[in-house]
Formats: sequence, C-alpha cells, structure tokens
Amino acid sequence: MRLLIVEDEEKTSSYLRRGLTEMGYTVDLANTGVDGLHCALEFDYDAVVLDLMLPGMDGYAVLEGLRRHKKTPVIMLSARGEVDDRVKGLRKGADDYLPKPFSFTELVARLQALARRSGPDGQDATQLQVDDLAIDLVARKVTRAGQRLDLTAKEFALLSLLARHRGEVLPKLMIAEQVWDMNFDSDVNVVEAAVKRLRTKVDAPYARKLLHTVRGMGYVLEARDEPGPAAQP
Repeated sequence: MRLLIVEDEEKTSSYLRRGLTEMGYTVDLANTGVDGLHCALEFDYDAVVLDLMLPGMDGYAVLEGLRRHKKTPVIMLSARGEVDDRVKGLRKGADDYLPKPFSFTELVARLQALARRSGPDGQDATQLQVDDLAIDLVARKVTRAGQRLDLTAKEFALLSLLARHRGEVLPKLMIAEQVWDMNFDSDVNVVEAAVKRLRTKVDAPYARKLLHTVRGMGYVLEARDEPGPAAQP
C-alpha cells in the first residue's frame, strides 16, 4: 500500500513513517494542509492519514478539497476526540477517525480494514491472485502453487504493486516512485536488481513464468499462454 501522512508534528510523522515503512508500506509525508491536499490530488494513494489541526488549512478543508475530486480512503487523527468532532469529520467524508494518543497497532488494523472495504465492485481488495500466485495484503503472505514464498518488505511491496496492475506494463521510474519514494532518484538500477531478486523466488522454481520484461518499457506480471510444441509433419 502507498500511504500519505499529513501531520505537522514531526515526531509523530517520523514515528509513523518508520513503523509503516518497516512493515513494507510506501509512505509520503506532508506537514501542511496545502501540501497534503496537493499530494493527495496529484498522486494515487491507497489511504491518507490526515491530522485535523494543520497550519494554513485544517484537516476538514483538506478533506473537502479531496472529496471534490477523489474517493481515496481517509483516516482522520486529532487530539480533539469529542463526539461532535468525530461526527463532523465523518460527515465531511472521512472513512474513519482515530483520536490522539493512539496505538500504532490500532492504526495499522484500521488501515487494513479500509483496504478490505475499498476493493472495486465489492471485491476483497486485500486478496490478489495472478494464476497460481496468491497475495494476502493483510497477512502479508505470498504463496505460489500452495508454497509459501519468503519475501523481504520491499519485494512484497514490488510484487503487490505489479499484482494490482496485473497485465499492465509498469515503467521502471513509476515502480521506483511507488515502491521506494515519491522523489526517488532517476537511477533505476535498484529496480532492476529488485526485480531480478524477486524473479528467483516467484518464477525460477516454476515452469510457468509470471514476471516479464517488456524491453524498453518496463515490467508486467501476468500469466501468458506458452507456445505449444511444433506440429509434426
């Protein structure tokens, strides 16, 4: 999942970014309401963690601006935990509301719950399937042909991104931006190295390959029909 945290308290935002990144999430930060709204509109996120009290533009205004254009799931954070504040946030379009101080474990659980509810056409957005490859985004578990694959956090994030866009060729720069950092350096060697490592786990032990290179364009995860044996004269 790619997340945006809009929080002006540096200690809180750094803590959340470190914890979520260690779990394999890709996290962008904004410390003002204006910057938060810009990022939320400019980029695609799986969820936004939005503080209420922000400089320049408060969380309610950010939420209203976002809802005019996108339906990105939003969890609001605030030290103001009165019922009226929670109701106002939910009525303006927030999907959840978490009063400060909060438990990191609870925030992660709420993010996972949002992911389960945000699948297209009522599908479970936490379960991805490509041929015999299965990805459980909540349990962070990957299996192929019933066998568990041992992936690092970045390998899991890379594979999840490709699976979300299965059948679609993703450019290396887009992968670098989505998996590593919004402002990632244009050197794509790290992407090539990560794909190579991922192939050894996802494809190497299996006859049917799923992770393909499209020369000059990028990478795609899909099941392709293998050509059959040549007809005998």
